[in-house]
Amino acid sequence: MDPSPNTPTRIAPIPDTALGPPDLVQAIAARRGGTLLNLDRMLLRSPVFATGWNGFMGAIRTQLSLDPCLRELAICTVAVETDAAYEWSQHAPEFLAAGGSEAQLQALQEPEPAANSQAFDATQRAVIALAQAMTREVRVDDAVFDAVRALLPGPQQQVELVGVIASYNMVSRFLVALQVPMEGGIEKTTLASGA
Repeated sequence: MDPSPNTPTRIAPIPDTALGPPDLVQAIAARRGGTLLNLDRMLLRSPVFATGWNGFMGAIRTQLSLDPCLRELAICTVAVETDAAYEWSQHAPEFLAAGGSEAQLQALQEPEPAANSQAFDATQRAVIALAQAMTREVRVDDAVFDAVRALLPGPQQQVELVGVIASYNMVSRFLVALQVPMEGGIEKTTLASGA
């Protein structure tokens, strides 16, 4: 899943000189720890859209009861399934930080990771299978969902997992359709507090 360096973005992310509105830029930067990504720069082409996205995705990333490692595994699965290199570049490190391993990231990119019992435990395999089904077919077979239901502690985590997968399918489709450049294309913008 290597991004092609020759793939031009379809719409240029907003440069530093045109960032705004300031309160929205600050809210996004605060959620990101003071840094704007190229994804944020693209979203800022529509301040209304960026406002909704920032609140929605901020809640998904910080307020769910779903185990962070399972959340990031689901996101990385979506990235693989949609060939969203940008999404992978942002979330593979988050998966590692949440307790995943390099070997698991490698296994996730191989054929049939949901069947790999050496790399993934039963819950992780169920998460991968659900993310693959939702991403590939949208409709989920009962057997796939029943495996998730049997392994996650309750309806709240089950709903959150489905919501994470659905949300990051939205993210990947946005990134891929607009060919948002990786951070090396336009440097990350780090904003000083109050900037």
